[in-house]
Amino acid sequence: MKGPLLQAIIFAVHFSFGLYILAVMLRFIMQVVRASFYNPIAQFLVTVTNPPLKPLRRIIPGLGGIDMASVLLLLVLQALEIILVGLVLGMPPNPAGLIILTIAKLIKLTFYIFLVLIVVRIIISWVSPQSYYGGHNPGMDIVVSLTEPILRPARKLIPPISGLDLSPIAVFFAFGILQILIIYPLIALGHTLYGYPPGFAP
Repeated sequence: MKGPLLQAIIFAVHFSFGLYILAVMLRFIMQVVRASFYNPIAQFLVTVTNPPLKPLRRIIPGLGGIDMASVLLLLVLQALEIILVGLVLGMPPNPAGLIILTIAKLIKLTFYIFLVLIVVRIIISWVSPQSYYGGHNPGMDIVVSLTEPILRPARKLIPPISGLDLSPIAVFFAFGILQILIIYPLIALGHTLYGYPPGFAP
């Protein structure tokens, strides 16, 4: 199996798993930052992620306020995605590569979620400056709830100038450095251990 068909199958695996992993990750982050679940977006995330999480929570207790059932579900889903893509490419699972890739890709997804939400927050604030701190619609309230725990410490390093919040700059810089020093090397190591050809990124 080669060419467009192979690419289409890999895309379908990434797309289907990626959407659900994103939903579970968003719910998990909302729980960690103690965001409000009393809005339509949060309720949608609860509805679509409850089927696997409810039974898992009966056997996997939380730990220090962390929903370990969500953590396990994220790890399993990400690992399954990697395994399926590998099998499509004719590559059997490699435990060491699988573990590293699973953890690295989930961390990368977390970074991207925060980066995208911060960009969304900035763009919406250009249209409606008073919405920068939420309180105007459920969607923006979630964005503020998720990004404020990241931006608040950065704001202490780079205080607002003439009313302009420059904290996103510090966050973008820090995330960029972390990706270069940690995430990209981990993913490259995982690909190598899993047996992917050099330079190949499924």
